Amino acid sequence: MNHPHLCSRRHFLHAGGFGLGTLALAELLRGDGLLAAPVKPHAPGESPRFDLVPKAPHFAPKAKAMISLFMMGGPSQMDLFDPKPMLQKYDGQKFPGEIKYDNLAQASSKVFGSPWKFAPRGQCGMELSELLPNLAEVADDITLIRSMHSGVNNHGQGLYALLNGRVTPGRPTIGSWLTYGLGSETQELPAYMVLAHPGGLPTFQGEHFTNGWLPALYQGTLIRPAEPRILNLDPPAHLAGRPQDRQLDLLKSINEQHLAEHPGELDLQARISSYELAAKMQTAAKEALDISNEPDHIKKLYGVDDPKTRDYATRCIIARRLVERGVRFVQVLNSGQSWDQHGSLISALPANCIATDRPSAALIIDLKQRGLLDSTVVHWGGEMGRLPVLQNDAGRDKWGRDHNTYGFSQWVAGGGFKRGCVYGETDEFSHHAVKDIVHHYDWHATLLHCFGLDHKRLTYKRNGTAASLTDGQEARVVKEILA
Repeated sequence: MNHPHLCSRRHFLHAGGFGLGTLALAELLRGDGLLAAPVKPHAPGESPRFDLVPKAPHFAPKAKAMISLFMMGGPSQMDLFDPKPMLQKYDGQKFPGEIKYDNLAQASSKVFGSPWKFAPRGQCGMELSELLPNLAEVADDITLIRSMHSGVNNHGQGLYALLNGRVTPGRPTIGSWLTYGLGSETQELPAYMVLAHPGGLPTFQGEHFTNGWLPALYQGTLIRPAEPRILNLDPPAHLAGRPQDRQLDLLKSINEQHLAEHPGELDLQARISSYELAAKMQTAAKEALDISNEPDHIKKLYGVDDPKTRDYATRCIIARRLVERGVRFVQVLNSGQSWDQHGSLISALPANCIATDRPSAALIIDLKQRGLLDSTVVHWGGEMGRLPVLQNDAGRDKWGRDHNTYGFSQWVAGGGFKRGCVYGETDEFSHHAVKDIVHHYDWHATLLHCFGLDHKRLTYKRNGTAASLTDGQEARVVKEILA
């Protein structure tokens, strides 16, 4: 497109070089634009418009935002959340039943009793492991689900089930569905943000925050684990201030004419709107991601002062700051499959708990004292649990546990969930969920319900059919865990 009085749009973008408008958001939002400008409802027969302006839920919601503390690898439920006296009774003996192993090469039929003690916590009497002393302090604020079930005994399928509703890749994750259904409360930050670990992304990387076949603006925005957490956010010094403002004004003028010549181009409209978001993010994102002005007592609460908890503490504080500022969904990730203790469980599991227990509990305390817990769902869990038998029987320091997706645990707090609640049971060895089973699709239906969304009505037309997160599965809203 040629402006009658200016250089070509392409030449301007090529020569501009001020970084933010042309590069930062493309990197940040995967080059597809985010936060399209508010638009009028489309008329009957028109193509639907996709944007992130706030949308009305189906009914009155309890939750407005969610922080997912996702523990890739499979935390061991019988060592953390689900005490079983029979494990101790049969410790070292042959398991009196059938076991489905994932890794036959290291399999054993010996029962592995938990090395750690459990005790009732809080007024509710929730039994938790000694490995979680900080979570014990907030037991009266959480719902502990001991009967999770997906039934697909490997990491990939388990991850897909817990995040996108099916055991296959390529589908939208829960964060994408929430931003698609509700839009964003902020006009200055991405609606769906993902905080990466310094050691790298978890196994399956972008599958944790993919938009699948939903429009690209519903994909999670990845935030770096160290400064600069967003690349290319600042313009060169000689273009800061008024020179950049003039360039942005000029680019806006060119883009508006270009859009006028191409009416109905939704991707183009979203990309143009993204320049405005990029300019706002120069201030908003840097401020939101910077914890330097947090009070010392808050940093101490989370554990920023301790090298063992500093990273996770910092990211949990950032997560709180983001939902405070209107971000809809924040995901805090670990690296690799660090909870996947096929071996060395006796040393590795305590290390994981030390790194995450204090910051996770502090997040609940901090949200509560700010009046945000009632409207923010905090979720803690992985894609699976572990088996009750020993794996890698090559000495106590090498003992571990294999995968188990037939009965495992996760906890959730705030956003409409009950407090001090224990729901569901596994069998006497913590192998299979046997009472009040919560399938992954039940979890999704319940979570959407907290946000005021009916899982059957939140659909996206794809290949002529209305696709949804639960997609025809016999999902139920688990009302027993709702306040």
